[in-house]
Amino acid sequence: MLVKKELINKIKDYFYLNIYETKVWLALLGKGTASAGEIAEISGVPRSRTYDVLESLEKKGFAIVKIGKPVRYIGIKPRMILEKLKNDVRRDAEERIVGLSNIKGTEEFSKLEEIYKTGIAPIKGEEITAALQGRLNISNHLREILQNAEKEVIICTNADEIKSKLKLFQQTIANIKKGNVKIKMALSGEESLIKFLEKSFEIKISSTNLETKFFIVDRREMLFYISKKENKEDVAIWLNSEFFAQAFAALFEQALGRKK
Repeated sequence: MLVKKELINKIKDYFYLNIYETKVWLALLGKGTASAGEIAEISGVPRSRTYDVLESLEKKGFAIVKIGKPVRYIGIKPRMILEKLKNDVRRDAEERIVGLSNIKGTEEFSKLEEIYKTGIAPIKGEEITAALQGRLNISNHLREILQNAEKEVIICTNADEIKSKLKLFQQTIANIKKGNVKIKMALSGEESLIKFLEKSFEIKISSTNLETKFFIVDRREMLFYISKKENKEDVAIWLNSEFFAQAFAALFEQALGRKK
């Protein structure tokens, strides 16, 4: 059975196998059922290695041993393997999530928190500035600062941006409202979408023609996007500066006031 090297390499990567395992599995799939000797001949894998490879494939669920003499092997069809791997990844991810969640309750995590709080204490608030890259990183940081709001949150962005992260904002805004934090939101975009978001969040949303994206928390810290629509990766700046946040909040309110 001749199989192109390119195909072998791709299948190896797709199914997390080594070269010998891939060749033997392909030989089994092509033959249906075969002895170790036949597999060695078809696959081109040295016969001395074929037994070890078959044992490895059996443990991974890619092959089974047919009952009877002489010993013959059957290759498991690709669709079943794919479902098995998907389930394995899902199970591993769930176990990893549980493990990460449990870290919060450990003494080591408490010490990490203590180190962090002690470490930033000498730093002046207005000196803390950071650049964030990537949609996930920015969303995680944004969720964190919004949920820590105590008095007021100002949101200025476009309606499409909010809609694309609807679940994130629904959960976050619901948590903010529970703490009696005042929410001021102004969105650019289609009026019908803004009305839809008003109903979804159950808050008043102002319409604006400001083509910018920024978030201000307690007029103390601010996150604003500096990337353009055509950029493949989002980029944002986080500032912990009371002076800058207050100035931006004043400009925001002035712009809305003029519109009215």
